[in-house]
Amino acid sequence: MSNSEIKSITRELQAHAAILGGCTALLWIIEIADVFVFGGRLNAFGIRPRSLEGLEGILFMPFLHGNFAHLAANTLPFLTLGWLIMLREVSDFFIVSAVTILVSGVGVWLTGAPNSVHIGASGLVFGYFGFLLLRGYFERSFTAIFMSLIVGFLYGSLIWGVLPAQPGVSWQAHFFGFVGGALAAQLLGKPKQGIKN
Repeated sequence: MSNSEIKSITRELQAHAAILGGCTALLWIIEIADVFVFGGRLNAFGIRPRSLEGLEGILFMPFLHGNFAHLAANTLPFLTLGWLIMLREVSDFFIVSAVTILVSGVGVWLTGAPNSVHIGASGLVFGYFGFLLLRGYFERSFTAIFMSLIVGFLYGSLIWGVLPAQPGVSWQAHFFGFVGGALAAQLLGKPKQGIKN
């Protein structure tokens, strides 16, 4: 491997670290501010189903958490799955995130329980999971299929989170996040067309 190739890979990994590290730092800064400055009041900006005021929560939900344990539980899969998406294309990370936030948020707003407030990045995590799990199916390349198998092996148990199992846990965010990731996989994972002469 040449020096230029090593430098290119190093720059790419530094970009990955900067983006994921910046996003993670933002999540933690918001939670620290919410706990110590706002006394948890920022969580009111989450999604409130079928409320006009609650529509703004579609954008805010992934950045708000109930407590540090809630955020810590989302941090490692956010970093791991987010990085696996970036390995192919950094732009994929932003596209998958945007599609997932929109689909998950609208789904929660339409189907969430009345008088509830939905917060947390777990919908985003499930979107990353759905994208990585299904991209191999849509793209049909060896790399994408191999990645799907790895993610299925490591994170396959997440799939149960799309079912209404635990009180107080937004299974709607998980379910529609997964759906958003699947839609992003279909959008970005089309089979590569051969070049015609």
